[in-house]
Amino acid sequence: MTLSITLIIIIITCIISFTGFNNSNVIDKLIFDPPAVSNRKEWYRFFSCGFIHKDIPHLVFNMYALYLFGQGQSEHLAPGVEPIFYSIFYAKGKLLYLLMYVLALPVCLLPTYEKNKNNYYYRSLGASGAVSAVVFAYIMLNPMQGVGLIFIPVFIPGFLFGAIYLFVSYLLDRRGGGGINHSAHIYGALFGIAFVCIASAVFSDYPVFSRFMESVRHFDIRRVFSSY
Repeated sequence: MTLSITLIIIIITCIISFTGFNNSNVIDKLIFDPPAVSNRKEWYRFFSCGFIHKDIPHLVFNMYALYLFGQGQSEHLAPGVEPIFYSIFYAKGKLLYLLMYVLALPVCLLPTYEKNKNNYYYRSLGASGAVSAVVFAYIMLNPMQGVGLIFIPVFIPGFLFGAIYLFVSYLLDRRGGGGINHSAHIYGALFGIAFVCIASAVFSDYPVFSRFMESVRHFDIRRVFSSY
């Protein structure tokens, strides 16, 4: 049986994360440390930090979200981003999906790096930024599909969920604190949107952006409340 790209990413991330749980040296070597990047040119940290996590709940939350939106195995969700990429981009789908995830890891951290490149007290880890890219690529491809808080069976159209998510993340990022890099969530999400729109324009005839706008244009907010 051939494993999907999503499952391969999850397996690799779990192996490295569990290794880090039992070895602080692994965390120190792989974590996103802006001064280590700017002073010692350890650019690999932009990528490696996405394969380690703070604890088991952090890992489970990110990998569960990646599985749902990447693979799409849920009665509430349409096919995930990976199988949709295969249907849109054909042979290039697997490479483009992997490329989106891998590139999202450093891209989502660029604003964080610019802000903290001389901050010796700042460190960041986790795949949240890249997972956000997958989630928002899913929303672009399935704007009207019900999306909700994970583990809570309350669903609203994906594009509305995305708007709320970005707004709340922006407010939390401005407030600061909490030990969560909300900036990475925001820029990961924006990268996912940009990637799927650009890739569809360059490598396929599927009009992602125009179909998204057409779906949203006919949305009636009353449908959300009438379903409960």
